Amino acid sequence: MPREIDRRAARTRKALHQALLTLMLRKGYEALSVQDIIDEADVGRSTFYAHYTGKEDLLRSGFQMLRDELKDPRSAGAAAAGGSHDDPLGFSAAMFEHAARYADHYRTMIGGRGGAVTENEIRLILSEMVRQEMPPTLYGDAIPRDFVVQFIVGAFLTTLNWWFERKPGLLPSEVDAMFRGMVLDGLSPLIGDQPR
Repeated sequence: MPREIDRRAARTRKALHQALLTLMLRKGYEALSVQDIIDEADVGRSTFYAHYTGKEDLLRSGFQMLRDELKDPRSAGAAAAGGSHDDPLGFSAAMFEHAARYADHYRTMIGGRGGAVTENEIRLILSEMVRQEMPPTLYGDAIPRDFVVQFIVGAFLTTLNWWFERKPGLLPSEVDAMFRGMVLDGLSPLIGDQPR
């Protein structure tokens, strides 16, 4: 019986996430209500609130799925994001690919409350990944490690926004190459020569 409940809960969460993504494209995140989401997903209000506290919670949980996808060794994203100390920016290609797949959704969330939630969740995910990928010690330790992590994450988010707003025709691999070139050249005195 618990397995059936788990499957039912997973189906419900998937339906709610799909409804959120569909409606974001149709109406934009800011204009959505919980009622819109439950109508689109064809679930009851009590069912929605059994899983989520509101639309922001539903949006945040989607980023937990991204985190899980990037950590799952069976996924293509994890293979690309499975950086090591030899490649402190191993996450970037997978993240740019993900952003390209969901570009319309990212664009609808930029600005407003949805944009703040989105940027914060991406910042948290990237910070975890960068901390794992950075070498255990930075040469000279003149700059605090946490500053380096935040610098990389900030540069990634700036690049992502620039790409969507100014050069949406660029391929994810092209944006990734520019990002890696700028950041790794800037970090080379701290982390030494790293393969690109």
